[in-house]
Amino acid sequence: MTEQTTPAAHTPDWQLFADAEQLAQQATDDILKAAADAIEKRGAFHIVLAGGTTPKVIYRLLAKANSDWQHWHLYLGDERCLPVDDAERNSVMVEECLLSSVAIPSEQVHFMPSELGPHEAATQYQNTISNVECFDMVLLGMGEDGHTASLFPGHIHDEAQLVHPVLNAPKPPPERVSLSSACLSNNVQLLILITGQSKHPRVIDWISGKPMPVSGITSKHNAAVYCDHAAWLGSN
Repeated sequence: MTEQTTPAAHTPDWQLFADAEQLAQQATDDILKAAADAIEKRGAFHIVLAGGTTPKVIYRLLAKANSDWQHWHLYLGDERCLPVDDAERNSVMVEECLLSSVAIPSEQVHFMPSELGPHEAATQYQNTISNVECFDMVLLGMGEDGHTASLFPGHIHDEAQLVHPVLNAPKPPPERVSLSSACLSNNVQLLILITGQSKHPRVIDWISGKPMPVSGITSKHNAAVYCDHAAWLGSN
C-alpha cells in the first residue's frame, strides 16, 4: 500500500439511529453486503476492524451470519501494546466475538504484533499492509476526546508512515500502534460508529467544523457516520 492523494475524497454522510442496537444491526448488514460485493468483484474482502463496545456487538452479529468467510481478510485499525492474551487487546475481543465462530483462514487474519513494542510492531505491520492496494471497508469509532483508532488530538505523526508507533497516549496503556489517517482513508467504504451520550460534545465539535483526528478520515468512494440518538442529542 502506498500513500495516495485523491481530489475526489468523500467525507462522511451522517445517518441517525434510534439506539445502538439498531445501529449495530444496520452496520452488520452493510458489512455483509460489502463483503459479498467485494468477493464477487475482486475475489476477496479486506476489512479494517475497530475496537470498542459497538463493534463488539457487530462482531457477535456477524458470527451468526452466513458469508463466504474463506475470502475475508481482517486487519486492525489500532492495537494496545499488551501481551498477546491480554483481555484489553482488540485482537482478543475479535477472536472471542467473531473468529471463534467463523472459518476465516488464519493466514488471512492480520493482527498487529503490538506485544513487540510500538516501533517494531509499526514497522512489521507496515510490511503487512503494503500488499493491500485498497481496503474494501474500514470500521472506526470515536472516543470522548475525538480520537479514532489510536490517533489522539494533539499528537503529531510522521506523515510518511502508514502505521504509527503511538507513545504517551492520554488513556492507558500509553503505548499503542495505529494505522495513519492516510492509510485509513485508503478505502472503498468507510463506516464510523458513534454511540452513547458521552460522545455528544465531540459530535457537536465535529459538525461545527472543529478539526479532530476522526474528522480527518475520508473515503475514496463511500463514507458514512452512524450515530445513535444518545450521541446526537446528548440524552437517551
